[in-house]
Amino acid sequence: MASTSPFSQLKPQVALVTGASSGMGKETAKRLLQEGLVVYVAARRVAQMEDLRALGAIPLQMDISVDADIVAAVNTITQGHGGIDVLVNNAGFGMYGAMEDSTLADARYQFEVNLFGMARLTQLALPHMRRQGAGKVINISSMGGKIYTPLGSWYHATKHAVEGWSDCLRLELAPFGIQVVIIEPGVIATEWGGVMLEPMLARSGKGPYHAMAQGMAKAMRSTYAKAGAASPPSVVADAILQAVRSRRPQTRYVIGKMAKPLMFIRKYFGDRLFDMAIMSQAK
Repeated sequence: MASTSPFSQLKPQVALVTGASSGMGKETAKRLLQEGLVVYVAARRVAQMEDLRALGAIPLQMDISVDADIVAAVNTITQGHGGIDVLVNNAGFGMYGAMEDSTLADARYQFEVNLFGMARLTQLALPHMRRQGAGKVINISSMGGKIYTPLGSWYHATKHAVEGWSDCLRLELAPFGIQVVIIEPGVIATEWGGVMLEPMLARSGKGPYHAMAQGMAKAMRSTYAKAGAASPPSVVADAILQAVRSRRPQTRYVIGKMAKPLMFIRKYFGDRLFDMAIMSQAK
């Protein structure tokens, strides 16, 4: 059966997927390889992308918070294939802990990884896209860019920022034929839940916010332990592939468990009801 991709009759498009060592990034890279794109994959943990190399991807070592790594990655892609046609900004993490307990150094690092690194990489990818009059920038946000949870002030601040940054970028780049897409995942079965728990408890598990921190940890463990409570990373990869294939993709794709219901409650039921619903889970 012929591919439905708009790229199928053209030269292979070149994609870069960041944060591709696991989860959503890895699944996205697999989908794009199957679609026939030239796929570069970037992460700090290069050894965890050897399976992608075996499938035909080109791994790059890149810490999204290190400018020299970002520049080197783009230079490698430019020298090898001319530039990036599809940029999937997936690298990121969630820093949890009470705002009072979190150092500003940690908060700045959260922004470096979740926003500023993404912005720097996008800046370097855009000249090639502008020259050819086409390109796609796909930014992985979160339902956390539209809602909020206790102890997640800095994480949610970055994701709310990604939303606004992406919306402005969409308007700025439209005259050049470059499309900007926001992906808003809900609860996805990745390393995210486990990675955020221990640092959260280290920051706030014993101080004045200990009851809230313990409640959040209990709720998080319960959510990820239930069968079917989290969507597989493949649902995110499928949405990204849909955006890549489409000549006129949606500006936003909301996917995964709890994303649509929580965002609906947040939008239509007001702050106080949403506060009550969220805090009831953190006891």
